[in-house]
Order: sequence, then structure tokens, then C-alpha cells
Amino acid sequence: FRAALAPASPPLESPPLEEPPATPPLPEVASAAAGPEQDPVVLQNEQLEGLKAGLEAVRSREESPEEKEAWWLLNRAVVNYCGSAVGTVAANDPSTANHMLNYDQIFIRDFVPSAIAFLLRGESDIVKNFLLHTLQLQSWEKTVDCYSPGQGLMPASFKVRSVPLDGNNEAFEEVLDPDFGESAIGRVAPVDSGLWWIILLRAYGKITGDYALQERVDVQTGIRLILNLCLTDGFDMFPTLLVTDGSCMIDRRMGIHGHPLEIQALFYSALRCAREMVSTDDGSKNLIRVINNRLSALSFHIREYYWVDMKKINEIYRYKTEEYSHDAINKFNIYPEQIPSWLADWIPDKGGYLIGNLQPAHMDFRFFSLGNLWAIVSSLATQKQAEGILNLIETKWDDIVANMPLKICYPALEYEEWRIITGCDPKNTFFTYVNQNSLPVLTKLYSFGIS
Repeated sequence: FRAALAPASPPLESPPLEEPPATPPLPEVASAAAGPEQDPVVLQNEQLEGLKAGLEAVRSREESPEEKEAWWLLNRAVVNYCGSAVGTVAANDPSTANHMLNYDQIFIRDFVPSAIAFLLRGESDIVKNFLLHTLQLQSWEKTVDCYSPGQGLMPASFKVRSVPLDGNNEAFEEVLDPDFGESAIGRVAPVDSGLWWIILLRAYGKITGDYALQERVDVQTGIRLILNLCLTDGFDMFPTLLVTDGSCMIDRRMGIHGHPLEIQALFYSALRCAREMVSTDDGSKNLIRVINNRLSALSFHIREYYWVDMKKINEIYRYKTEEYSHDAINKFNIYPEQIPSWLADWIPDKGGYLIGNLQPAHMDFRFFSLGNLWAIVSSLATQKQAEGILNLIETKWDDIVANMPLKICYPALEYEEWRIITGCDPKNTFFTYVNQNSLPVLTKLYSFGIS
């Protein structure tokens, strides 16, 4: 299934339009970007044939009692709109029935694991309906204090509501009510929704063979709107996406504002998927060129500056600061004193990972599972880095996995650090919610990474 989630062959990245980075790519980084000599088309066809064989094997085997119960629960979560299934609710928690929460809505990011399950089982209609209906909701006229979101923004979630038909209280019609963050806790716009939508669209086509969906004019327009929103020039000097806190799976304040790894890994994957799906014509040549340039700069930036292992830690300890020059080694003016005391003893000799965030004078050394695993799945991490991440997880199994599914991050925020970074959020205390709690779907991504 990894072949359907992300293009398997390394990206055919062209050099950036501007001057190359002052520091050339490391040998292993450059070789990984170049990729193997095998024809990408042949490699992709081989993997898709393997995907088809694997799907047939999955669908033909007998389901275990646990799987049958899981499907029963998942089918109970299905939401219908005008007689057709359009997604699954985020959660079915009876304790929240009397509270004004949005657990009964269909979230784009939360539906992706369910969509994978439906596609594996051959039930693709619900995924197709979901893709088309969320496309119809793209950038509706929603405002927060008289301000509207950018064109191309996908909603975080939507809900099926019944409203009176033409003022008649006896006749009703169903409508979709999207939430772009104007009703969300904290009023945060979902940066990852459009990225997940592009990734799921490609997976749908690869598994079902229904490429006509991604070739539709409205779908092509939706892809381009998302890309335009992400690729728009701004004040940022880096190829990474600049976002606010809580704008992705970590949807509460956790100190990830800036350039969080999760968003960058999804951005990289979505760019590669979109490049493959965008229709080739004279109007798309410039867009493809921009995508290629961004992929080249983004992959170098993440592989070079986000990677941390024992060798890199020793380099940071020897960093000079306040360097003013084009060829500065400490480009982000990182002070060695900010390296946390737990890191040197925690990181194994034969392992490493991609840090959670990088900004001027700041490196977030926390290990975030989704960002690192998706970097492996999407080939954002080099082969050597992917092996290092998996070695780290295996070596530090008791910290990252233990007796529960993979933890969202390590280590957790505690005490004064928790008070300052989360704003005293009672939902994000130690070992709760996104503060080192777990998500079962991360185990699935771990298996994809191993494959």
C-alpha cells in the first residue's frame, strides 16, 4: 500500500532556479536524491503489480473476530449524505453527547486511515464521495471576524445538517456545513487538510484504477488551488511551510509553530503526488517547474538541517555563533546550550531522527513519530536516514512504544515547560492527548516504513 500512498521512485528534482545552497549536499544526500538507475516507470509498474497481488490476498483471506468487530465499529461511524456514504465521524464518545464539541464531524485528516481500510477492502465509493464532496467545500465563504481564508483552503471538517426546505418547517434537505477553523477551538486553520486530500486522491487512483476522477476539470482545479496556496511567495526565507501552532494532527498548542516536521513531510509528499496527477499542457509547464524547484530545495533543507545523530550533536556543540557571512556553518545561529540534557544519553550510536522544528536560533529536539515515519514513506528521508530512524525506534522501544501504540512525541512536556508552551492546557498534561499519548494509526505507518 506504500506504493499507493506516495510515488515510490525518487523525485526527478531539478536544481532550484536561484543559486544552489552555499553548503553542497552531503554525498549520501546527493546520491539518495539521484536515486537508483532503474527506470522509474518500470519500478512503479512493478510495485503496482505487487500492490494488486497484495490487495487480492487481503480481500480473499478470512477475517479474524477482531477484524470483524473493528469493521462493525467502523461501519457504525459511517455518515451518509443524500443516501450515499461520505465519511466517518471523528469519534463516537457518549460522554460528549451533551457538549458542543465537533467529534460528530468528518475530519479530513482523521478519515484518511478509514479511507485506507475501505480501499483495501474494495469499498471505494465512500472514498470517492468523500473526495468530491470535500472538493465542493473548498474555500467557501467563511470568515473569522470579517476575515476570509485563502482560496484553495480545505476545511478541517464538515457535518451533515438537515435544514428546512425553502422555509417550510415540514420539509427538510441535507446540507454540508464545513469548518475552516472559524468554529474550532483556538480558531486555527487546517494547513494539513489539503495535503492529505491530494495524497488520498492519488492513493484512490492507484488502488482502484479510476484515474478519470483525478482528470476531471474540477479536481484538477482543486489540486492547483491547493498548490497555489502552498507555493505562494511570502516573507519566509526557507523552502519549508511556515504555519501556526495546532494546524495539523497536533491540533492544540504544543510549541510546534514555525516549520514543524509533520507539515513539511506531508508537503513534500503532496507535491510529488500532485506533480504526477497534474494534467500536462502548456499551462502546467510553469507549475511543474515550480514544483520541481521546491522539491529540490525542500528535500535538501530537511535532509541537511533537520537530521540529528551523534555526529551532528557533536558538531552543534562546536558551533560558533553570531556568524555573519554567506558561508557560515551555523546558518541558523543555534546556541549549543539549547541542546537538552537528555539527548546525548538518549540517542543511539547507530541511529538518528529528524527533529521536530527548525527556526532561527531554535531547534526542537523532540521526536515526532508522524513526521519521521511519513518522511520514510514519502522518501523525504534518505535510505541511510530511514534506517537510522528505524534503528532509533527499535533501540528506544521502551520510550517510543512500550506497551502501547507508537507515541505521538517524545519526550512529553512537564512542569514549567508544560505551563509555558501549552498555556497550562489541562487536555495536554503529561501522557495525555498529543503530549506523548499514542495513536494506533502510527503503528500502521511504522509498518509502511519497515516495508
